[in-house]
Amino acid sequence: MIIVMGSFRLPLEAFAAAQPMMEKVIAATRTEDGCILYAYSRDMVDPGLVRVAEKWRDRAALDAHFQTPHMKVWAQERATLGLTERDIMVFDSDEGVAV
Repeated sequence: MIIVMGSFRLPLEAFAAAQPMMEKVIAATRTEDGCILYAYSRDMVDPGLVRVAEKWRDRAALDAHFQTPHMKVWAQERATLGLTERDIMVFDSDEGVAV
């Protein structure tokens, strides 16, 4: 299993525009073959911080995820939102290491 954990920041004034974009990419991703979990959550203490949590069946499923049309759209959309401090780590739970 592949686990992805991370975070990114959005300006507080961008959240209203970002929410429907994030909802769309989350819903589409959750239907992908190999997706076990895909979630964004807003930090309760630091409201500009968004936490990312993902679980994938294997690396091939995660690699395929990055090639989907909805991820390409999300990459373009997030570029307009002022997203910063994107910090994403990928772990292979079978190997017990970051990849």
